[in-house]
Amino acid sequence: MPPVGYFIDANLLTLFVVGSVNKFLIRKHRRLQEFSEEDYPILYEMLESVKCVFVTPNTLTETSNLLAQHRDPERSAFIRGLGSLISDSREVVIASVQASRNDRFVRLGLGDAALLEAVGPETPLLTVDLELYAAAMEKSAAVNFTYYRNL
Repeated sequence: MPPVGYFIDANLLTLFVVGSVNKFLIRKHRRLQEFSEEDYPILYEMLESVKCVFVTPNTLTETSNLLAQHRDPERSAFIRGLGSLISDSREVVIASVQASRNDRFVRLGLGDAALLEAVGPETPLLTVDLELYAAAMEKSAAVNFTYYRNL
């Protein structure tokens, strides 16, 4: 059964927003060095294939901070793109106290611990982070974007 939607980590959310503005800016954004413009259409198709993209406030904040590490005029376009994505996604709030009780909190931090609390088999995490992927797979709730990049 295909997922209802994906939770998406901050790295991929940053890739998606930058690619939505202009995929050729991916290679110019210092926080996207591991990606290329060929990755954007793969991510776009994956997100278009589901009914909803799920986000957490923690992921949105981290993404905003990553996007801001670029100069204008692109920076402003990225932040506007993030605003559009926020309007089109479903935000799920996980209380910090709940996330901090997650077994992976100390190792992965608050944002990733909140994602681990939020994901489930119908709403898996789409990520490039191998450690985060492995942790989410303990709940059968992860998709490794790197696998699709290599197809």
